[in-house]
Amino acid sequence: MTRHLFGTDGIRGTANVDPMTAETALRVAMATALQFRRGSHRHRVVIGKDTRLSGYLLEPALTAGFISMGMDVVLVGPLPTPAVAMLTRSLRADMGVVISASHNPYQDNGIKLFGPDGYKLSDDVESTIEARMGQPFAPDLAGSADLGRASRMEDATGRYIEYVKNTFPRGLRLDGLKIVVDCANGAAYKVAPKVLYELGADVIPVGVAPDGTNINKGCGATATQTLQEQVVAHGAHLGIALDGDADRLIMVDEAGRPIDGDQLMTLIACSWATSQTLRGGGVVATVMSNLGMERHLDGMGLHLARTPVGDRYVVEMMRERGYNVGGEQSGHVVLSDYSTTGDGLIAALQVLAVLIQTNGKSASEVCRVFAPVPQKLTNVRFAAGSKPLDDAVVQEAIRDGEGRLSGNGRLLIRKSGTEPLIRVMAEGDDEGLVNQVVGDIAEAIRKTALESTR
Repeated sequence: MTRHLFGTDGIRGTANVDPMTAETALRVAMATALQFRRGSHRHRVVIGKDTRLSGYLLEPALTAGFISMGMDVVLVGPLPTPAVAMLTRSLRADMGVVISASHNPYQDNGIKLFGPDGYKLSDDVESTIEARMGQPFAPDLAGSADLGRASRMEDATGRYIEYVKNTFPRGLRLDGLKIVVDCANGAAYKVAPKVLYELGADVIPVGVAPDGTNINKGCGATATQTLQEQVVAHGAHLGIALDGDADRLIMVDEAGRPIDGDQLMTLIACSWATSQTLRGGGVVATVMSNLGMERHLDGMGLHLARTPVGDRYVVEMMRERGYNVGGEQSGHVVLSDYSTTGDGLIAALQVLAVLIQTNGKSASEVCRVFAPVPQKLTNVRFAAGSKPLDDAVVQEAIRDGEGRLSGNGRLLIRKSGTEPLIRVMAEGDDEGLVNQVVGDIAEAIRKTALESTR
């Protein structure tokens, strides 16, 4: 079945504009309830969200949809995406929902769905739910006496904080470390500073004053300039940046230089390999991960398995092949010993555990594990409905770029699954050639996209 609503990470779009409307949320809830109703027990769904203003629009619509189908709803309020996944399993709920557009600006919002096992749904299940949304619900509505109920879980934040703290190695503390943590004015604005403080760190929090419209605005994992400046200004040992729903992590060393997901995954994998806790013989990452990472892992006798872009594709391969470390260059780090999805806070603690066991070495020494191959990524926006990648001129530019990089690098062209963008990425040992190839292809796409709007 073809999916139109669901992208690489649930449903996403501009809030209160089709398809990200209350009506869509209502029908998604009703269709998903049908998908997960099983047996005669009281069915339960956990709903969490980030701090966007539009969460107040979508949360009651989803709640109404589930209640109408006889499902009880547990509302946990603003919490990281991985917290909702964890609570879904912990409470033996039938499913979980996160209302978030992750790293997108506040104008956008999204709906992410989790099964009873705490994992994101497969393409096939999402397709089935989407198909159900077009069918009449009247025959399946709950009777008046069988409607669900909604309640708020007051200790959800505390449960997650304790869970995260328990992933930190026993006997270790963060005493003596000064850490700046940027919560992107998002879902982790309460939990992240508390976890770090309770483990002993001197914490300087930023991005912890959400107002509904400032999530990810000049802060967080996709805009690290403020964090970089704060780390240097406070003389901190390092900085931690999370995104709007805290499933993504970027770190900053003591000099204010960003450390991406590739470096963090490699550091954790090599540490776990040394302690013989790494499973699968390597790391699962996407086609976007740097060639330097692949070469370094190979030199360590470890393997890099690549998937399409999207953390759920990483998780699917991890589950299929028995890996316990995976993720994306953009900062989704999945550690399946602890979480069913990317968890920026848990990943940060694993990095900190390595750091504090290195006898005083700096973050720049410890966290920069390999020399990245020159890599260039350019995003080109296009109008909805246009197909610039089908244009003959663009296809010729791509073929030319592939030819020039042949044997010296690689080229990746893909449409974003969450925004109207075409991502052009190239990498290779010759930085000048990489930049030129990306520039030529991006310009061809821009011209085609512009002409299609005239």
